[in-house]
Amino acid sequence: MTWIVAAITAALVFGALDAVWLSWAGPNFYRPRLGDILADSFRMMPALVFYAAYIAAIVWFAVRPGLSLGIGAAALNGALLGAICYATYDLTNQATMRTWSTTVTVADIAWGAFATAVAAAAASFAAAKFA
Repeated sequence: MTWIVAAITAALVFGALDAVWLSWAGPNFYRPRLGDILADSFRMMPALVFYAAYIAAIVWFAVRPGLSLGIGAAALNGALLGAICYATYDLTNQATMRTWSTTVTVADIAWGAFATAVAAAAASFAAAKFA
């Protein structure tokens, strides 16, 4: 039950944060900086695969240690996981694409760290309290 509560909480929190971020950032931040390299429309299947894998990673790498070491550890591990994962994507794009905004890279890494830390802390709290 612990892992189910953790996964559901992480999915809800991360999903809500990312929905708010992407709703604003898509048209106001990404489109002006990345323009033509963005897809014309959102592709649901790759997004679902990402979210499923990412929630599992949050639970394994941040919530699991957070349950024994505390919410601070969950948040720290979540921030590190988020920063590393988002850096992997953005820095690879920056290294391989003709045009990629450094501003996008920095913002994405910060966003990944923040959103993942919050989701991991919330999931650790919920799993400890309700499971």
